[in-house]
Amino acid sequence: MKTSRIAAAGAVSGITVLALSAPAFAHVSVQPEGTAAKGGYAVVDFKVPNERDNASTTKLEVSFPADHPLASVMPQPVPGWKAEVTKAKPAKPLESHGKQITEVVTKVTWTADGKGVEPGYFQKFPVSIGALPEDADQLVFKAIQTYSNKEVVRWIEVPQEGQEEPETPAPVLELAAAEDDAHGASGSSDAKADDTEAAARNTAANASSSDSGSGDGSDTTARVLGIVGIVVGAAGVGYGVLAGRRRDSGATA
Repeated sequence: MKTSRIAAAGAVSGITVLALSAPAFAHVSVQPEGTAAKGGYAVVDFKVPNERDNASTTKLEVSFPADHPLASVMPQPVPGWKAEVTKAKPAKPLESHGKQITEVVTKVTWTADGKGVEPGYFQKFPVSIGALPEDADQLVFKAIQTYSNKEVVRWIEVPQEGQEEPETPAPVLELAAAEDDAHGASGSSDAKADDTEAAARNTAANASSSDSGSGDGSDTTARVLGIVGIVVGAAGVGYGVLAGRRRDSGATA
């Protein structure tokens, strides 16, 4: 009897834990495909689960951060959905790669052409974004989810460090450290290319100097090549003799 009561209590506790933890996994979220590094570009997925048993998700609105505006935002086509990008002039002058930015994306809205996200399913909405800020560790995207029964869920509460997750948290994108400066990577390659080219020029200059400074430069090169040829030939002969001895030994055995 005691064992049955303990088992029943454990089952109830387990169900309670699952019920309490479910919302933490069922909200609209954002995750990068790979790495979202500061100062670079990334593809991120807005993941939208359907939390209702009697309605489908038919619309998603994602507001982009005003404190760190993004000039480049390109949604990937999603079958069964229409994407609309809303732009506006930045509150303060922006510059990217030496060019003045006159428009930034403030919101992307996806509207279902068909059934939308049905009960028991989720949908990913990929977006290419950049350039990511260099002076921030995360970006907050507030989202509004609309169901086919006209119910609206606002995922706009900003999670605070050291506090419990809010009931309707906003999607938060964590930014990784800059990858050797997204622009520095190509710069490093260019520097290596320049060094290689400089070394080649120096080698050519030295060779030219040797040729012009001494009339026997070509003779020295010929002698070196001749010696190398003799060594390689001797090594080949030695290898042939050794291989023949091994075959003879094998036949005698």
